[in-house]
Amino acid sequence: MAKTAFLFPGQASQFVGMAKDLYDDFPFAREIFEKANEILGFDITKICFEGPEEELKQTRVTQPAIFIHSYIVGEMLAEKGMQPAMVAGHSLGEYSALVAANVLSFEDGLRAVKKRGELMQVAGENQPGTMAAIVGLSAQIVEQICREASHAGVVQPANFNSPSQIVISGSVDGVNKAMELAKEENALKVVPLVVSGAFHSPLMAPAQKELQEFLEQLVFADADIPVYANVSAKAHIKADEILPLLIQQLTSPVRWLETIENMITDGADSFFEIGPGKVLTGLMKRINRRAKIKNMGTVEEINALLS
Repeated sequence: MAKTAFLFPGQASQFVGMAKDLYDDFPFAREIFEKANEILGFDITKICFEGPEEELKQTRVTQPAIFIHSYIVGEMLAEKGMQPAMVAGHSLGEYSALVAANVLSFEDGLRAVKKRGELMQVAGENQPGTMAAIVGLSAQIVEQICREASHAGVVQPANFNSPSQIVISGSVDGVNKAMELAKEENALKVVPLVVSGAFHSPLMAPAQKELQEFLEQLVFADADIPVYANVSAKAHIKADEILPLLIQQLTSPVRWLETIENMITDGADSFFEIGPGKVLTGLMKRINRRAKIKNMGTVEEINALLS
């Protein structure tokens, strides 16, 4: 049986002007932004719509911004009777997926994302690290490169994004050494990423304990539909499985390629990227060209689908 899956993007999907059309056209979007400003304690509406880009790119701002945008779109589709059979989110997007599956309320989801963004930003400032994308080498070779480079500093795979794209993360020296080795292995591309920390690496460990303490105060319910976790790449329903995986996620790789393959194996045949940008749509084309995927982030895209 054909199944629809919703995918929720993570950091790097933000842009100045995001969700402004939704805000202008739908009272529901305005309500959510007002509620978000209150929970966050700053005017995220203004930063999303007007920038400056430098401020929107701050981890503590980026994460709530993407989460809010994704939530509004997901709720609007649900209201029109479009319900996914399964959900997954890339890194930060996993929180959007959990709210879509009714594991967390919007308010608790936003509080969690606010805390996560703040903790990750501080961890990145206290233990400066970096990330890089490696294109054209297998997972095995990238893992071997990270092992070899780890004498120079901390480095590990952070995102297994597609068969040909793997992001690495760690200390500046560790990542630089791994980039050097990847070039020697004839990687098609080795691209340093402009990030404020070494996400999904051991350098995020200081944030992990505090995040755990915060998340354990929130109410996690069992999921209404399967949620595919970044850490396991598998479907989970039980709240007591979901919470520990969410905590591990900060220092563990995002197994996106396996996640998508597992969703397809479990019957997903049409995917929707819910929120800003087209990052996951681009990855899907590299993972499985036959999979149908559409972006849902603007008024135009929502109206085209519903008509």
